[in-house]
This record gives sequence, C-alpha cells and structure tokens, in this order.
Amino acid sequence: MKDCIFCKIVKREIPSEKIYEDENYLAFLDIHPQNKGHTIVIPKIHFENIFCGKEKNILGLGEVLKRVSILLKEKYGCEGVNLINNSGKVSGQEVGHFHFHVVPRYSEDKLNLIFDKIK
Repeated sequence: MKDCIFCKIVKREIPSEKIYEDENYLAFLDIHPQNKGHTIVIPKIHFENIFCGKEKNILGLGEVLKRVSILLKEKYGCEGVNLINNSGKVSGQEVGHFHFHVVPRYSEDKLNLIFDKIK
C-alpha cells in the first residue's frame, strides 16, 4: 500500500529499530512506547485488519509473537507482556495495517492498559 507507514518501514523507506525479522514478519520498537521495549509486530504483506487477512498470514503471527516476547524478556527483563490488537477504527485501530502491540510488563511499571468499557 503506497501511503501505509508500516509498508514503508518494510521497504526501508522509513527507519525503524528492528528487533526481529523473517521472510514474512517484522517486529520493531514503537516510536511512542507505552513501556520500555514496546514493540509492533506486523506481517510484511499489507492487509488492514483481522477481517481482511488470509488465515495463513494471521496464524503465522502466533509464533512470531512468542519469539518477540522471549526476546523482550531476555533483553529488557520484563516479567510479562500484553499482546494487543485493535481491528477496525471503532476498536481504536489507527494504522490501517494489521499489527500487534507487544507491551512488556514490569512489577513496578504502574501501566494501566484496561479499557474503561471493560471495567
């Protein structure tokens, strides 16, 4: 997709701090992190959200999310992670390229990622 910021990162038109890459997926640090090590994981092929993607492209993300979570634990010493996906504008999706946020969690971080509507 021509104007997609994540596609531009895949094409190396925009710099990023990559922490994982393979043939089909890319993981890089978020430029506005919620916590130390906050990472974005994307498929290299463009599709907008979970409703649009081919099953094989979505299923492969599970393995990558695990690998990235382990890398973050080793690099930053996090004690847990939040895996977050927003699919569709009404859910809060801001970038129209399917992605997950991997947010490392630390016992002292005081980060609150609970949505008001769920409380």
